[in-house]
Amino acid sequence: MPVLGWLAVAAVLAVAAAGLLWARRHLLLVAVVGRSMEPTLRSGDLVLARRVPLARVRPGDVVVVVAPAQMTAGRPVDADAAGTPGLLIKRAYAVPGDPVPVDRVPLLRQGGERNVPAGRLVLLGDNPSQSYDSRECGYFAEPDVLGVLVRPRPRPS
Repeated sequence: MPVLGWLAVAAVLAVAAAGLLWARRHLLLVAVVGRSMEPTLRSGDLVLARRVPLARVRPGDVVVVVAPAQMTAGRPVDADAAGTPGLLIKRAYAVPGDPVPVDRVPLLRQGGERNVPAGRLVLLGDNPSQSYDSRECGYFAEPDVLGVLVRPRPRPS
């Protein structure tokens, strides 16, 4: 193969590698496990999330977060075989500066804040009877926010 041919192949591979690196840093593909987001999402759905800081999360956004240690009786959630930590998919109900929703999350009365503190958010599942969320563990912390749902991937027919 001539030198120009090899250069073209190298350029295509470099662009592909750069695209993959960009996608890995900015996007997250997550499988839904469980019934906590029904009817919006069902177990087995694949969702694409865009990695964003807490400041870009709005009430009503569906977010992906690292599961809190309280969920496993104080032990951190083990990573799966691929090394991914335990993740939760929930709806943002209140973000920093919003009024604390003590009517929906009585547990938050204990803190005495009028507004959701900086670096925290309130997350609720769409199916309350099947959801581990702020009703059980209180606020979720900013470092645990991984991204906001872009859209569910269509189910195969």
